[in-house]
Amino acid sequence: MTRLNLVLLLAVLASAFYLVHLQYESRRLYVAMERARSVADRLAADHEQLVVQKRAQATPARVQQLAVSQLQMRPAHPGITEYVHLPAQGGTDGAAAGQVQRLLGPAPAVEGRP
Repeated sequence: MTRLNLVLLLAVLASAFYLVHLQYESRRLYVAMERARSVADRLAADHEQLVVQKRAQATPARVQQLAVSQLQMRPAHPGITEYVHLPAQGGTDGAAAGQVQRLLGPAPAVEGRP
């Protein structure tokens, strides 16, 4: 009988230690999950802020201003035209690499072409 009581006492102690361990693990995992949730919320807020900043940076007026100020771009007009002359057919590699001619003003008429 004493042996049975001792075995039952050991079983109760083992289950009590296991229960304490499970509660500890449960709390630890809950804290980790809450930390991950708070990080996810912060990242979602940062993402929304970046999307708003991206939209603000890509407005047409700002792009136009940067194109003029930093890239020295100007609007296209027919006063400056570039013509590409393609080589005659029958090239060795079939590439359409040609000579670029820059003209200021209207293009001169070429014989045989309108």
